[in-house]
Amino acid sequence: MRRSCFHSPRVRLVLLGVLLMTATARAQETTNGPPLESTRAPEDRETAFVLPRLIAPIVLDGPSDEAAWEAIAPLPMTMFEPLFGGQKTERTEIRIAYDDHYVYVAGRLYDSDPAGLRGNSLYRDRYSGDDVFSILLDTFDDNENALWFFTNPNGVRFDMAVSNDANFTGGGSPFGGVVNNSWNTFWDVATVRTDEGWFAEMRIPFSSLGFQDDAGRVEMGVIAYRLISRKNERHIYPAIPPNWSMAFGKPSQAQPIVLEGVYSQKPLYVTPYVLGGAGHSAQLNNAETAYDRLNDTTTEAGFDIKYNLTSNLTLDLTANTDFAQAEADDQQVNLTRFSLFFPEKRQFFQQRAGIFEFSTGGSSRLFHSRRIGLDDDGNPVRIYGGTRLVGRLGNWDVGLLDMQTAKVEDQPAENFGVLRLRRNVFNENSYAGGIVTSRLGADGSYNIATGLDGIFRVTGDEYLTVQWAQTFDDDVIENDAFDLAETALLRATWTRRRQEGFNYNISLTRSGSDYNPGVGFIRRNGFTRLGGWTAYGWFPGETSRFRQVTPSLEASVFFRNDLLGDGLNRAIESASIGHDWQLEFKSGDNLFVGPEVVVEDLVEPLDLPDAATVPAGRYTFSTFRVFYFMHDGRLLRANASAEAGTFYDGRRLEISFAPTWNASRHLELSAEYLGNFVRFPDRDQRFDVHLVRLRTQAALNTKLSTNFFIQYNSAADVISANARFRYNFREGNDLWIVYNEGLNANRHRETPFLPFTDTRTILLKYTHTFGL
Repeated sequence: MRRSCFHSPRVRLVLLGVLLMTATARAQETTNGPPLESTRAPEDRETAFVLPRLIAPIVLDGPSDEAAWEAIAPLPMTMFEPLFGGQKTERTEIRIAYDDHYVYVAGRLYDSDPAGLRGNSLYRDRYSGDDVFSILLDTFDDNENALWFFTNPNGVRFDMAVSNDANFTGGGSPFGGVVNNSWNTFWDVATVRTDEGWFAEMRIPFSSLGFQDDAGRVEMGVIAYRLISRKNERHIYPAIPPNWSMAFGKPSQAQPIVLEGVYSQKPLYVTPYVLGGAGHSAQLNNAETAYDRLNDTTTEAGFDIKYNLTSNLTLDLTANTDFAQAEADDQQVNLTRFSLFFPEKRQFFQQRAGIFEFSTGGSSRLFHSRRIGLDDDGNPVRIYGGTRLVGRLGNWDVGLLDMQTAKVEDQPAENFGVLRLRRNVFNENSYAGGIVTSRLGADGSYNIATGLDGIFRVTGDEYLTVQWAQTFDDDVIENDAFDLAETALLRATWTRRRQEGFNYNISLTRSGSDYNPGVGFIRRNGFTRLGGWTAYGWFPGETSRFRQVTPSLEASVFFRNDLLGDGLNRAIESASIGHDWQLEFKSGDNLFVGPEVVVEDLVEPLDLPDAATVPAGRYTFSTFRVFYFMHDGRLLRANASAEAGTFYDGRRLEISFAPTWNASRHLELSAEYLGNFVRFPDRDQRFDVHLVRLRTQAALNTKLSTNFFIQYNSAADVISANARFRYNFREGNDLWIVYNEGLNANRHRETPFLPFTDTRTILLKYTHTFGL
């Protein structure tokens, strides 16, 4: 007899684990310790910078003109781009200090043309080509993770979390999946503009930072920079060379700093919410002759609790979890035989999400939080509640998540669990760890996945990554043909992590035919893949129009495991080889050009829009690609791309155009068009697919903002609209009004005719955070 997940000991084990880890962490905490005298910031990373203490209170108003700031020496800044080590065109002074409760950062950002300052956004966490004043803190001092705080001349707060030492993992996520731009915490900023430039002050509570103190001594890493957007000019401390992608955000290159007399703080935040709304949807009647309109009203209430068990271990509890204010997913067009990947946008799952990262190549991963609280079509499933524990215990990074969802139609109530552990090994840039995920259904169904991984810095910029994952699914285990090898994934990757000079990546992956992480995402299984890329990047110098030039070559081949015995050629499922030139201009514009050849072996027909079908068989086709991205420091800018070539036994043209206009700091208008034009002349089949996105971001000030998002997808014949109004009373206290509507663009594509309006909802939500 199968046992329901509701009667499992999981909850008792989670609570016991929390108590044990809390007791261990508290045993490691100590007190006292005299403060050190402050020193001037060193010019090199080999010497730790003893951060100076403020000698008197300051007023957070922007100018940093108090005597306490005058006692702090500014950091020695270096031009990072467009020419590393070049002559800075504007004066930049950045100072960092602290007291018992806060880290303070002051920027005097002089500008000879104050009218040219870019303050395009008043919208929280929405960067739009602005000038930037930023600090990045590696609070665990682990050279791997960091918290990123920055602001613009309007005083808008931006905060993000960095993982994997800012080395891109791919997967279609922003910043290559290594920067979580939905992470938020409590902190304050003030800015002011004058005829000399702009000035900013940040105040970041220690309670918002995870760190380890040893008798009041705290070691971290810091990176500070200023970006002059219209010039694509960045001044940075320490003097990090542009040898790596996103080098200005790499925790491993941060300046070591020391703080004295800082002790853990354990605030408790309780955030209840109330929600109400109404809407209607269309449902086919029992006779299947017409659609009936179903009206519905909604009232909900719930809460989140956040408590710092220690200075570097945070417990979150949530009840009746709601994500009404999350932005709608971008519509996508699928011209492949594989599933589409949609990134996570719900804030609860974004908090310190990097600790749960277990990427197995591209968008595939052992844990993908979108599997929780959403069905396969992206529709919400009620989450009764759950708990999350993230942070560090001694040398271990710890992530624990447990969530319970409700029953929906044929989908049973389910419990989702994740435990992630990892730690430094061998050297400060090497890690090893493991992960366990579980998905337990009230009907007795289950899916368990386990994994071990290691990232090892072998020498210099040479890194070896090894991964093993194993899944256990009740449907597979009850099959007499169950084979451990067919439910496993093995992957090894050797990479030279460098942007300048010769760099490369080679990877070998084997996935069993029954490998299926129930709380993860995979595009395919039952394959062996060999792939890699090589590139050579150089910086032409001061007299060139180009900041960097990088030619590259990338290739991969997927073999079907069950056909490898018949020879490699017969076993090929997919293969590709492509060559690109990336030209980065000193203005910040980027140009990519190059050809690609693809091989696809279809064992069954591929269905495409407008009843077009590609018959089973092996196809070789090629395309030539051109992409141009304008620097986002321009008030009016656009990105454009074009791909043309053969497509299976036909031909395809794909074009995209995405303009953005910052009409003022109060209004940003943007649009995106993606068109695919496919022809199969031998079979007299053709289709055109159009995808249009229109966005408007408007803000009266940093508290009151609106966001409108309209999409049209011709492949699905749908128009969707998402509008969000937000009033931020203060951090943690928000009023949201959210409107969603789905329209059928072609009512006559089905019988009976579809209604013009498929769904419509309007919701009002209020959250209020109490600090205890």
